[in-house]
Amino acid sequence: MVVKEVKPAQQPPTGGTPVRHDPKVTIALRRFAISITIFNIAGYLFLGFEQPWIWPFIAVATGYATELVLEVIGARVEGRAPRFLGGGLKGLIEFLFPAHITSLAANMLIYVNDKVWVMMFAVTIAVATKWILRAPVRGKLRHYMNPSNFGILAILVLFPWGSIAPPYHFTEHLNDAGSWILVGIILASGTMLNAMLTGRMWLIAGWLSFFALQAILRGVLFGTAIPGALAVMTGVAFVLYTNYMVTDPGTTPSKPASQFAFGAGVALFYGLFMVAHIAYGLFFATAIVCLIRGSFLWSLHFVNKARAQAEAEQRAKAEAEAPPVAVVADGGEQTDRPAAAA
Repeated sequence: MVVKEVKPAQQPPTGGTPVRHDPKVTIALRRFAISITIFNIAGYLFLGFEQPWIWPFIAVATGYATELVLEVIGARVEGRAPRFLGGGLKGLIEFLFPAHITSLAANMLIYVNDKVWVMMFAVTIAVATKWILRAPVRGKLRHYMNPSNFGILAILVLFPWGSIAPPYHFTEHLNDAGSWILVGIILASGTMLNAMLTGRMWLIAGWLSFFALQAILRGVLFGTAIPGALAVMTGVAFVLYTNYMVTDPGTTPSKPASQFAFGAGVALFYGLFMVAHIAYGLFFATAIVCLIRGSFLWSLHFVNKARAQAEAEQRAKAEAEAPPVAVVADGGEQTDRPAAAA
């Protein structure tokens, strides 16, 4: 009788350095990090950013420190090497891209007077969210809550005197032509980024189409001025959100239909908040849709786990109930074994 050895499923080594992102996502993160850095420099030099010039440096330092500390803790708990090791300086820089983007975005989009510690709190919460609010995706825990959005929302909820940055600070020092040129540059660069690298054009399509739909419905049903509701789509803040926040590849679906539904869901929840006269509805809408997606991923995980357990129990029961059969070994000795084992 020939018996084949059955090898257990291979597990990833615990001591190695895991791959953080595939090359395409790394390129997208690099370009995004460069873009938001250039935009911040231009914002303080030419556009009219209201926050103190030293704050972006404080925000980035806070984000880097939070990301590194949490990565070391996570690596020790998970029994692996930290992801910023093994790749030299390049690997460290690539690891810090998400923290860099989140830190600059949080500082750029909130206004908390001279309370720098509140800004640092927003950055810390935003980066830590990636470690706290996670769900299983293809066998690995991944964050599902948009970090920058959640950090901003935390400030708006916990510190009612704080607010988002005034929209005019994106174009305060520009004339009319310059304002439109800035929107065009952001729109063109963001579209190229999402079309060629992140693959989130279906999400943008769902977001824009249903944003226009909810604006029209609010006008028809509740008397909202439709031109004013649609004019929001021409602002710098809206274009930034559309191309660089809601399309976050780490917290949005990959399949076209799911992307469209995600974007449409954000727009519909935004419309509901506007009807209810709740300020900052865009940030609440994004967080709610991310939370719904995270809950769905956890539900899917538990359903699949229960199904696999039920199938395993059925196989074990079938093997136990199978009648024994005679098996003749190589030496001619006859033994009885269950049919499934034979």
